[in-house]
Amino acid sequence: MTSSCASCDAPTITFALPEEYRSHVPDDAASICTRCLTLEAVAERHASGDPDFSRISDAFPTRLERAIPLALALGLCSSLATNREALESLLRAVEQKGTDPLLVIDRLCADPTVEPAIDLERRQHQLEQLLY
Repeated sequence: MTSSCASCDAPTITFALPEEYRSHVPDDAASICTRCLTLEAVAERHASGDPDFSRISDAFPTRLERAIPLALALGLCSSLATNREALESLLRAVEQKGTDPLLVIDRLCADPTVEPAIDLERRQHQLEQLLY
């Protein structure tokens, strides 16, 4: 089942949330837009199979243990003040699994097929300050 982003009508990737990340999204699954990176909570019944995060960008990690916390962090970037603790936790999880989240964000900013709904370049600097 393919769904479309409510914000920009691009395809989305739906994925089930591992237990450790369910406190960050009010449902058991989420979807991320392949173009604007908008994150939405969805019913788990819509999450099936292994999500293909490479549909977002070649820069996006494809291993679920890296891709899921990064997708959640990108979705929560719209409000750093409200989501500060969650963002720090999610980005550290990505880092601990072997991917540099700030490098991925840098590459997403340079990818012409990605048009984030938020100012990702500005957020990148703020996230760097949050982590270091």
